[in-house]
Amino acid sequence: MIELIAFLGNPGQEYANNRHNAGRLLADILPFAGSLNWQKKYKGLYAGLDRAALGGEGPARFHFLMPETYMNLSGESVQAAAAFFKITPERILVVHDELEIPLGTASFKFSGGLGGHNGLRSMKACFGTPDFWRLRIGIGRPNHDNISGWVLSDFSAAEKPVLDQVLEAAAAALVRALLEGPEKLLPEWNKKRIG
Repeated sequence: MIELIAFLGNPGQEYANNRHNAGRLLADILPFAGSLNWQKKYKGLYAGLDRAALGGEGPARFHFLMPETYMNLSGESVQAAAAFFKITPERILVVHDELEIPLGTASFKFSGGLGGHNGLRSMKACFGTPDFWRLRIGIGRPNHDNISGWVLSDFSAAEKPVLDQVLEAAAAALVRALLEGPEKLLPEWNKKRIG
């Protein structure tokens, strides 16, 4: 079962609506977002939530984290929280943007490659393994070679309604993953097209 959920992105208002911040954007619309009391801890913003608040099975408490280390060092924040709560990598879910799947798509995945994602690379470097869960929010590849410019640019006005639909569906799926286990959402959520 998942115990620690990390929403990857970059801190600061200038990055708030970037494609690279899709993970953090999802945190803002969780059905229980109003119940999360974010505090500065573990090199990030941390909030805990008792299982009873969601109902169902799972650990006694869920731990939510938004690293404030910038994307390329986000594993340091996740590792600090995981070490404190004694949570192993396979009980961690990382929510992040994904170049390899198109906008309008989201996907649950366990382990696998890093796809050049600096946040995932940092996670593997800190934990010594890629064996953690991922909830991938598709942002698609640009039709040019400036990948860093693409991920650090904001979603366009035309993309926003699609993104909102994806985030809403992915937030509901995340709740299911916490209550039932993310493996229950496979293969339905293997690159699920939304909208």
